[in-house]
Formats: sequence, C-alpha cells, structure tokens
Amino acid sequence: MNITGEYMFDAAPAAVWDLLMDTQVIAACLPGCKELRPLGDDRYAAELVVGVAAITGSYAATVTITDKVAPHSYRLLVDANGRTGFVKGDATIALVESAGATKVNVAATADAGGLLARVGQRMMEGVARMSMDKFFACLAKRVT
Repeated sequence: MNITGEYMFDAAPAAVWDLLMDTQVIAACLPGCKELRPLGDDRYAAELVVGVAAITGSYAATVTITDKVAPHSYRLLVDANGRTGFVKGDATIALVESAGATKVNVAATADAGGLLARVGQRMMEGVARMSMDKFFACLAKRVT
C-alpha cells in the first residue's frame, strides 16, 4: 500500500521540524498512541491501538528515524506487531519552505499481514490516510 500526503504549516521549517522531533507532541497527536518512549538515539518503542473495519487491536511497535537532514527531511521506519497481525511501514518526510510557510510532503509504503490484512485490507488505506490527516492537523494546531 502506498500513501502520500501534503500538509501546510504557517511556520518556518525549523519550527515544524522541532514539532516532528518532539516525542511528547508526537505521542499526543498520533491517533491511538498509548505510549512512546525512547530506546536510544532516534529509536522508540510505541504502544498503539488501531482499528480497521471490525478489527481493533493493540500493537507493540518500534519506530526508527534515519537519514535525518535537519530541518529538511528524514525517513521513518515502523515495525508493529499485535495479536491481530503486523504492519511494517517506511515513510519519507520532506519539509519545503514555501512563501514563509512550510509544506510537508509524506511518501509512505506499508505492508500488513494477519487477520488485520485479511479482514480490513480494503479499508486500510483509508484508515491510514485519515490517521495521517488527523496527526498533521493536530501538529498544525501546536505550531508557534
């Protein structure tokens, strides 16, 4: 599954970058995030509750940030497992200054398996896109 998105922030790239690197803000804005704690440099453990179709489950995830070029871009790797299946994701996030504001471009791929994929496969892209939209809308409210 491929997902892309474009989000505008009324702030400079450095301010948006700071939000995207703040684990407390990320945990507060990420739909279904119950916990986000550091495991080391740019590596985090997360507990997420996600629902797709009639399947809702808890997932233990490892999130890794790589290829950081502050305040312009980074790569996000997610590996999540739960009783209802697994999700592996890879996203590239790019921040581009645009007339005093910042455009955030997201290009992601995800692979899912287990009951989650069998039952909710047709709905997964919509749920992922909606979660991404909610996340960036929450971030936009926190930009200063």
